[in-house]
Amino acid sequence: MSKKRGLSLDEKRKRIMDIFFDRKDFFQLKEIEKIASKEKGINAMVVKEIVQGLVDDNMVDTERIGTSNYFWAFPSKAMIAKKAKLQGLKNNIETYEQKKVQLEKDIKEAKTTRTDTDKRTEVLKDLAGKEELCQKLSKELERYKECDPEVLEKMMEETKMSHEAANRWTDNIFSIKSWCTKKFGVEGKDIDKNFGIPEDFDYLE
Repeated sequence: MSKKRGLSLDEKRKRIMDIFFDRKDFFQLKEIEKIASKEKGINAMVVKEIVQGLVDDNMVDTERIGTSNYFWAFPSKAMIAKKAKLQGLKNNIETYEQKKVQLEKDIKEAKTTRTDTDKRTEVLKDLAGKEELCQKLSKELERYKECDPEVLEKMMEETKMSHEAANRWTDNIFSIKSWCTKKFGVEGKDIDKNFGIPEDFDYLE
């Protein structure tokens, strides 16, 4: 059985808005939390944050009356807000379209007026040379990356860890040899010979 997917933030916001639209009434936060938890499947602990987000987005109105805060929202206002947002997006599109046309015009004019003068050719040649030098220096820098203090420090840490690990294994081998000698009376040299352990096998300094 697949695990039930939790509600997304947008779904929670929509369900909170449905509480206002369906009931067309004024609510205190505790009332919204109760309805959202009981009827909309939203944890009451997150309702306050969601409602505040809707207030910040001008989708829900709020007013303090006496010692209590009341919240409300009506479909008519939501429709007006959506229309205003849509109009704003349309205006943005129109503005960007005008900019696009102007830029295309400027590019076209630049192409027609630009001529290959000796100075421009020289500048382009100099630019190409500098780009080539930059690539060469980047490759050279990569070769000396190992000299970077951070890289060296990391290598030293890894070396230390490897050194400690090697000595732990050495200690384990000596412990096993000692156990075999006591348990079976086998000489250490015989164990070394059978298992290919060098005569100078010892801890790393």
